[in-house]
Amino acid sequence: MDTATLTAAKEKVEQRGFLDIDLDPTLDLFAEIERLKKEKNAVVLAHYYQEPDIQDVADYIGDSLGLAQQAEKTKADMIVFAGVHFMAETAKILNPTKKVVIPDLKAGCSLSDSCPPPLFKRFKEQHPDHVVVSYINCSAGIKALSDVIVTSSNARVIVDSFPKDQPIIFAPDKNLGAYINKVTGRNMLLWNGACMVHEIFSLEKITKLKMRHPNAKFIAHPECEEPVLRLADYIGSTTGLLKFTQTDPSKEFIVATETGILHQMMKSSPDKTFIPAPPNNSCACNDCPHMKLNSLEKLYLCMEYGTPEITMDEELRLAARKPIDRMLEISAKAGL
Repeated sequence: MDTATLTAAKEKVEQRGFLDIDLDPTLDLFAEIERLKKEKNAVVLAHYYQEPDIQDVADYIGDSLGLAQQAEKTKADMIVFAGVHFMAETAKILNPTKKVVIPDLKAGCSLSDSCPPPLFKRFKEQHPDHVVVSYINCSAGIKALSDVIVTSSNARVIVDSFPKDQPIIFAPDKNLGAYINKVTGRNMLLWNGACMVHEIFSLEKITKLKMRHPNAKFIAHPECEEPVLRLADYIGSTTGLLKFTQTDPSKEFIVATETGILHQMMKSSPDKTFIPAPPNNSCACNDCPHMKLNSLEKLYLCMEYGTPEITMDEELRLAARKPIDRMLEISAKAGL
C-alpha cells in the first residue's frame, strides 16, 4: 500500500473506526500479523481473557501484573495491547515515547467505569489520613489519585507492606477488597465497585454443578462475590488459577472467572477437563463483552494503520506512573 493510500485509509479509520475497511477474506491474518511485528518492531501483549486466536498470535499472554511488567521492559517501538482500555493506558504510562495501540478503543471495563475520578477524589478528601490502594483495573485518573497500585496477584503482599494501624482506602473492586480484608485481617475502607463478569456467577447453579461433578475442584478469582468464594477450593489471580490447574492432580476443574482463560488451561493440560462456572443469566455465558470487542481482524488492522492510538496528558501520566512504579518495586522485592 503506497503512502498516500495508507494516509487516506488511516484518516478514515480515525474518523469511523474499522467499519469501512473490507478485508480480503483470503488474507492469512496470522502471517500478516507476524510480518507487521517484524516491519514495525511491534510486540503483541494479550490478556488471558482475549479470544483464542489473539492469544495464539501474542508474544506474551498474562494477567494484569504480568502485562504491566512486560510493558515496562519491552524494547519494541510499538506496543499492540490486546486487552481493555485501562491496560493499554498502563502501557502508555510506562512507555511515553512508544506508540501504544489497541484493537478497539471502545473496549472498556465495567469495574473501571464504576469509579469516576471526580467522585473518587471527593471520597478521598473525606478520609485524609488514609492511603489509597487501587486495583490496576482503573483509569489513569484513579491511578493518579492513588498511593500504590495492586493486581490480584500482588494485592495481599502490597497491603501487608503497610503498618497494621495504617488506614487504607481500597478501590475500585469491593469484592477483591473484601477478600484482602479477610486474608490480612484488615478493615480497609472499600469503594463500591465491581466487575460485571465476576458478579454474575450463580451460587445455586455452581452448587448443583459441583454435585454433578463431585471430583471437580472449584477455583475462583477473588473478584467474585464472597458467597461464591466460600465454595472455592482455591482462590487466585488469573495466573494463579492457571498454575493451580497445571500442578494440582485433579482431572476436573470448575472455573469461576472469564472464559478466555480456559484456552490456556486446555493447552497446558489437555488431559484435564475445564468447566466454566455458570452465571445467573439467560445466555449461560460469562464472557466479558469489553474484552471480546477485540478480534484478530481488528488486531491486524490496528497494526497496519497504527490506530486507535493511546495518548495521554503528560502531567496525568507522571502522576499515574508513581503508584505503578511503587507496585512494580514491591512486587520485585517479593519475587512476584
